Amino acid sequence: MVIKRLPVYLVLIAYAVLVAYPLVWVVIASLRSSPEISQDPWGLPKEPRWDNYVRAWLGDTLSGDPGLAQAFVSSAIVTVVSMVFLLLISAMAAYVLARFLFPGSGLLYNVFLFGMMFPVFLGVIPLYLLLNRMGLLNTYAGLIVAYVAYSLSFTIFILTGFFKTLPGELAEAGAIDGCSRWGVFWRIMLPLARPGLITAGIFDAIGLWNEYPLALVIMTENDRMTLPLAIANMAQKQHYQTDWGALFAGLVIVMVPTLVGYILFQRRITAGLTAGAVKG
Repeated sequence: MVIKRLPVYLVLIAYAVLVAYPLVWVVIASLRSSPEISQDPWGLPKEPRWDNYVRAWLGDTLSGDPGLAQAFVSSAIVTVVSMVFLLLISAMAAYVLARFLFPGSGLLYNVFLFGMMFPVFLGVIPLYLLLNRMGLLNTYAGLIVAYVAYSLSFTIFILTGFFKTLPGELAEAGAIDGCSRWGVFWRIMLPLARPGLITAGIFDAIGLWNEYPLALVIMTENDRMTLPLAIANMAQKQHYQTDWGALFAGLVIVMVPTLVGYILFQRRITAGLTAGAVKG
């Protein structure tokens, strides 16, 4: 049996190496000096350079580099607040689309699905003009509104399929006991949808944490940059500063929250996808 599965194991091991090796290389490079990286890109650090992380985090006052500290705070604020509004709005919309039939419900659901196919680049210019007219450029509120609108389609798609698997008898029992429709949703159905919310939330959080095009258009001031913008700005400066160790340290700082979140919630992600795919 093991011999028959050996080719499969070899393919999986090769795939794991291809995925893990770039991450390991970035971590190793983040502990090396720029001359070491230039002379021997694949070597190990002679002495760990932890000061790379200090420069990446705090920046360099002499060159005017603000570092990643402020960008990390900006990304955290925008991602967390966007997730709260996104999951709340998407859960209410998905519950109605999944549990109630009304004229135009199918068309409305298809409109949300179409939003998943709409390229974000086509809406950049109208979005910029709209937010500029509303005075929301270079504000957290403007970026949060854009992120929520951009992510609604995917989140509603995930949660609609999940709400369809929940037993309708529980909602009927709650209504018999005197719960209003809002009470049934808030007290019964929403807690049951927790695995689906976690699954959609993790995928959305990873996407928003790493989002670049919308932030590039909306956030043009250095003190409001998100992490992807700060990393891109740092990468451009390395062409004449050549502080590659600090750049790779910044990449590690950006990757760590995503990797930690996925490791902590990987079982919940799998459970949520499975629960949403099987008809109850």
